[in-house]
Amino acid sequence: MAAIAARLITKLVDVQDKHGEATVVLTGGTVGIGTLKAVADSAAAPAVDWSRVNFWWGDERFVPADSDDRNTRQAHQALLAHLAVDASRVHEPGSADEYATADDAAAAYAEELKAAAEAEHAADASDNRPEKPGILPRFDILLLGVGPDAHIASLFPEQAGIREKTRTVVGVENSPKPPSSRVSLTLPAINTAQEIWMVVAGEDKAGAVGLALAGANPVQVPAAGPAGRARTLWLIDENAALRVPQQLVRKDPAGA
Repeated sequence: MAAIAARLITKLVDVQDKHGEATVVLTGGTVGIGTLKAVADSAAAPAVDWSRVNFWWGDERFVPADSDDRNTRQAHQALLAHLAVDASRVHEPGSADEYATADDAAAAYAEELKAAAEAEHAADASDNRPEKPGILPRFDILLLGVGPDAHIASLFPEQAGIREKTRTVVGVENSPKPPSSRVSLTLPAINTAQEIWMVVAGEDKAGAVGLALAGANPVQVPAAGPAGRARTLWLIDENAALRVPQQLVRKDPAGA
């Protein structure tokens, strides 16, 4: 996790040098939250101007705001509470305290994303600015974990969320992993990110990683679907890599 944290810090610095600010989409889970803690603990963390980082989440559990199940709450405890962040740049999906249903929270999050895209468009003075604003802001780095069932964010195999083509955010009900109600970016929204980082650890994820890298159908294996505009990185440990297709394994030229 320290290596992923170091890479993330370096990337954020590079993006800020180019654009003046940076946007990262966070994920939950053991590796995702562990990476955030490693960032907070890193001696290099002050190299980033955290007041110019925009934070979004790829998914959230639709539970009360003070629930320990909230990815946002865990991220605050691991990282955000320790940094000089601009609270107006921290964009959390709505909680069960604020909205009646996960669908309502998803619609509100989609509107917040659209508003950020419009503000970004208005602030862009470049000659190659699109004629009309998009419905999503620029995502520089989007972090994703992978479940043993190959789910990403809260997009689960064969469910409606992974099949969604038009919306940017969906409410998820009857999640096979508790809590049952969630809010999630859709795959088309995820794939607008410049870089997608798949952060995975553990032998229980090896089958999902292997299927994803073998080119499985994303409806059955959602982890096969992410594709960043610039690149997609698989940052996995040795155990998670046990079933990576052999043709994708980089061989040591020395034969070691």
